[in-house]
Amino acid sequence: MASSLFFSVSSSSPLFSSTIKPHFSQTTKHNNLHLKTSPFTVKSISSPATNTPLPSVDKFWEWICNGGVISNKSSAVIKPGIVPEGLGLIAQRDISRNEVILEIPNKFWINPDLVASSEIGKFCGGLKPWVSVALFLLREKANKESKWSTYLEILPEKTDSTIFWSEEELSEIQGTQLLSTTLGVKEYVHREFLKVEQEVILPNKHLFPSITSDDFFWAFGILRSRAFSRLRGQDLVLVPLADLINHSSSITTENVAWEIKGGGIFSRDVFFSLRTPVSVKSGEQIYIQYDAGKSNAELALDYGFVESRPDRNAYTLTLGISDSDPFLGDKLDIAESNGLVGETAYFDIVLGQPLPPAMLPYLRLVALGGQDAFLLESVFRNAVWGHLELPISPANEELICRVLRETCKTALSKYATTIEEDEKLLEGGNLSPRLAVALGIRLAEKKILQQIDEVIRNRELELDELEYYQERRLKDLGLVGDQEDIIFWEPK
Repeated sequence: MASSLFFSVSSSSPLFSSTIKPHFSQTTKHNNLHLKTSPFTVKSISSPATNTPLPSVDKFWEWICNGGVISNKSSAVIKPGIVPEGLGLIAQRDISRNEVILEIPNKFWINPDLVASSEIGKFCGGLKPWVSVALFLLREKANKESKWSTYLEILPEKTDSTIFWSEEELSEIQGTQLLSTTLGVKEYVHREFLKVEQEVILPNKHLFPSITSDDFFWAFGILRSRAFSRLRGQDLVLVPLADLINHSSSITTENVAWEIKGGGIFSRDVFFSLRTPVSVKSGEQIYIQYDAGKSNAELALDYGFVESRPDRNAYTLTLGISDSDPFLGDKLDIAESNGLVGETAYFDIVLGQPLPPAMLPYLRLVALGGQDAFLLESVFRNAVWGHLELPISPANEELICRVLRETCKTALSKYATTIEEDEKLLEGGNLSPRLAVALGIRLAEKKILQQIDEVIRNRELELDELEYYQERRLKDLGLVGDQEDIIFWEPK
């Protein structure tokens, strides 16, 4: 075969995608975390909130009110409280839609700028922003006299993010892209810890006493699950009090909930402003949407929960042009000119939705070879993608169908359970939170793979009925009659 394809099913999600609130995560096979406190999970639950006080929460609220973190006006609107998710923000009166509920000045933000101006700033200049903030959190957590101690005391010891799952719990997502992503993130964080340990922590023990890998993972998990991003001039910032707000799947808007704004024409102050995207009754918990664009796998990795919405379920197909392809250069040029840069392209397949529009054209390009290779010539360069949007030849279309179906079959064989077994477990109920997440992820992935296979199988059945490039070309030249027969002219 003149042309070859390669497919894989690894996740293409970036480690630090630009989302709003809460994000980051990882550990290695030799670096298991065993944090035994009750999880602080962020779930889409609308159960009534309770106001049972905890000493640490009361102390935190006193710091918030007396330390100038928020105004008296804001303290009359919201208050932290115990909720089904752990801690949350409770409305103290009826709140209108899009009403500002709090404004936190930048002197109470924890971000790379704060680290740079702190005692450890001169040692963190060359570090990744999140690593420097992680070190700051750990140093301040160890210092009981720290300005931030009352805030750090209310932070959870872990979340239900998959980076904190035990090996037994991770076995429940065997074969999934979430497992490979989780292990990759854990390895990444472990490498970052070993690097910063040698370069910063050990040479400066007087500043960083006894920071362990588990400590570093805790800080990473806190940032992954609580940091706000996509803010004006801020890619990573922890905002005390604001980060207690929980997520609800019933809220679909996210752009109006938070922003960075100035204090006025003559003020240099900058505030983090938080609004309610929906109206809230007094005594109810206030929710926002964390990120409408995240898949369930990303939600599980960042926060430790999944949603029931089908469009949250996605599977990433990794497709690419083989290094040994004799037409590699031409194909890369064509792909790049159509927005697909590099030898590898990623396509997110969403449950219940059609295949991405660019996927089949890209596959036809990757499989292009043999008698079809003439389309790679420079004369076709400006028009080739238009040709690729339709079937090229029976051989080209059959190849991509066969390889896609083989890829789905291989991926499905890596799961420890079948769709039927998962559905039976789901019907039985009484699942632990983490098993429910695992079940939701692996069941959705298998359904998407089954969906892809079914689409391609149906296409295989239609191969003889499809119209290919040569037929279309003959029609354009007027060489095909009304009965689809080729017209010949006898010489006069």
